[in-house]
Amino acid sequence: MVRIENIPLHKIRRPLPRQNDRAKVAALMKSIQEIGLQEPIDVLEVDGEYYGFSGCHRYEACTRLGHETIRCRVRKAPCAVLQMHLA
Repeated sequence: MVRIENIPLHKIRRPLPRQNDRAKVAALMKSIQEIGLQEPIDVLEVDGEYYGFSGCHRYEACTRLGHETIRCRVRKAPCAVLQMHLA
């Protein structure tokens, strides 16, 4: 089951390093300032912890804009699913 929720940015763990395109982040920042975040990022909820593996540009843009929360598409998953994402 998937739910949409605003989650504090500091509670989302990003275990895999990502290289962000600075121009894309800047464009997203401008768009988010003008019309808001249109597409939630996807996160896994495992044992009450949140893990983000996609949406890195949107996450970075919201962080740089000083947002405290970000709109997320949350999917509960067991630890085995998290391990697959980390493999």
